[in-house]
Amino acid sequence: MSEAEQRATLAVALMAAFADGMRDERERTAVEALVGQLNGAAGGRLDVAAVYQDLTQRKPDIAEVVKPLVTQQSRQFAYETAVGVAHADGATTDAESGFLARLATALALPAAAAQSYAETSSNMASAATTMPVVAAAPSPATRPAPDAAALDTSILNAAITNAALELLPESLASMAIIPLQMKLVYRLGLAYGYELDGSSVKDFLATLGVGLTAQYLEQFGRKLLGGLLGSVAGGIGRSIGQQAASSGMAFASTWALGQVARQYYAGGRTLDADKLRAAFGPLLSQARELGTRYAGQIQQRAQGIDLSNLPALIGKA
Repeated sequence: MSEAEQRATLAVALMAAFADGMRDERERTAVEALVGQLNGAAGGRLDVAAVYQDLTQRKPDIAEVVKPLVTQQSRQFAYETAVGVAHADGATTDAESGFLARLATALALPAAAAQSYAETSSNMASAATTMPVVAAAPSPATRPAPDAAALDTSILNAAITNAALELLPESLASMAIIPLQMKLVYRLGLAYGYELDGSSVKDFLATLGVGLTAQYLEQFGRKLLGGLLGSVAGGIGRSIGQQAASSGMAFASTWALGQVARQYYAGGRTLDADKLRAAFGPLLSQARELGTRYAGQIQQRAQGIDLSNLPALIGKA
């Protein structure tokens, strides 16, 4: 990406955050993550303050901002980045939806495809903070001990699915990873008699450093930037090595998260934040080695994922 394209992409991300007043800290974090990825991937030195000042003082029109984005890939990247920032807080306001529609028009993207992408993204962002309604769970004191082998299988299956999602080139596939991780934590808590809500699950992930926005932007940005900056077989895409690394991280973070959650709820939620993080690190290292054993299953799972119905995949978790 040229420096002009980087500036334009950053400006679009900032405008997406401004669309609802940039009230949410997670949206600001999302923009900061984007800046780091653009600078690191393309060797640029983006002056965020200058871009911010230009937007707030001149208030340029969207059409003017996106002029440097002359390729289909760069326009699509800017749009998908804006969608990611708008959905970083797990909800979409009318102002954000209106901005995304105007942005798609300014970028000359097909309206139906852009709207479908934004709606699917919104559905998955909502799924990340909406837990299924279940009958009241027995209390931890009266609930029978869960089947340890079944829980291990559940954690492993979730890790394989998320690793498979990261093998797919579509950015929406990465967006399903965090909702699936949250559903895994929810199910593990329920197995030990703790009925959780989306907020408590999200806080648990954040305690371990697997925060909603940070992880999402890392996965999302890595996939999109790989597509823009990498070349595979003469076309746009990530290298096989990049795909494998991303997939391995998705497996490791999901498996380690599940194991720590299991320890936490089995122990009556007595571990404090420091102990949780101390337990997570070694498990993450162990999971990186474990993931290589399941490479064949991960590939097979990737071939069976229906990208047109990712919200249903999350709903069944």
